[in-house]
Amino acid sequence: MTRVSETSEAAMTSSSSSSSSSSSRQEGPGGLWDSVKKATFVIGSGILFLAAFGNSLTWHLQRFWGASGDFWQDLWTKLYLKFEGHDAALFYFGTMVFPPLAFWVTNGLLLLVDITGKPAFITRYRIQVDKNNPVDPAKLRNALKTVIFNQVVISGSMVVAAYYLMSMRGNPCGPELPTFHWALMELAFFSLTEEIMFYYSHRLFHHPSLYKHFHKQHHEWTAPIGVVSIYAHPLEHMISNMLPVALGPVILGSHVTTTTLWYCLALVSTTISHCGYHLPLLPSPEFHDFHHLKFNQCFGVFGVLDRLHGTDTKFRGTKQYERHTLLTSLTPLSESIPDTPKKGQ
Repeated sequence: MTRVSETSEAAMTSSSSSSSSSSSRQEGPGGLWDSVKKATFVIGSGILFLAAFGNSLTWHLQRFWGASGDFWQDLWTKLYLKFEGHDAALFYFGTMVFPPLAFWVTNGLLLLVDITGKPAFITRYRIQVDKNNPVDPAKLRNALKTVIFNQVVISGSMVVAAYYLMSMRGNPCGPELPTFHWALMELAFFSLTEEIMFYYSHRLFHHPSLYKHFHKQHHEWTAPIGVVSIYAHPLEHMISNMLPVALGPVILGSHVTTTTLWYCLALVSTTISHCGYHLPLLPSPEFHDFHHLKFNQCFGVFGVLDRLHGTDTKFRGTKQYERHTLLTSLTPLSESIPDTPKKGQ
């Protein structure tokens, strides 16, 4: 990377906090209040939706869960007895086998498209249409080395630490599975914890004194692909990637099955956020893709704290924001909501 591009990135990053404060000065107190009202509207709408449809949704899911409840409990009991007396091994089996498996199966499929540029019916959903077509092999090999190191050494060490912390409060590998409702409540708590921890730790790593030493490595990919979701400096991976995800289960002393499910969901979610394709019926990656493109916008996971702090202001004025929705048709959003033609075109 050239000195000019480094200077440009540093300028973009150093302007993050100043642009946010400048925006606050321009909007005044009403701007902050407006953000709070909008965030409250988003959260309130979700609560009203759950209140209106929660009973029906729970009933249908409970029919599946209840009908197969004995099956899942029996399956867990058999596994529990196989590891009887070796709770640590059981915990590591769940949290160190299934989440990496979910990560590499998902990214294995995406890498086939990234490396070959085929099939075309997938590549047509690429967000940054002129990038990674196909991906640079040397750049990818370098990223994979860091990804594997982070996953094996850093993530593995933190999972071991999480087990010992959770064991101090009880047995995370108890013989009884958590109830369906409690598991849902835990997942909601984990998501909230991740949003708060990731937003503020992520913004911290964008501070100029930290960015150039740590976070800049992750931003080498201005057009990200799925596997680089955990391509980061080991210290950043520990504090900003792993800690926000691992903290929730530690706080609640969660069962290993819920913890394992959460780790799998978190890894698949961050893969989708970085994949570079806005595919039908999958969560929109436009929000985080824009962060990689512009550096100083869209720091969070769900966008609630970005709205509160005004760090999505530029994003909300773009075509990417218009496309930031669930795609329910086969027409790529880059076609149905095309970019504004540049002057002279």
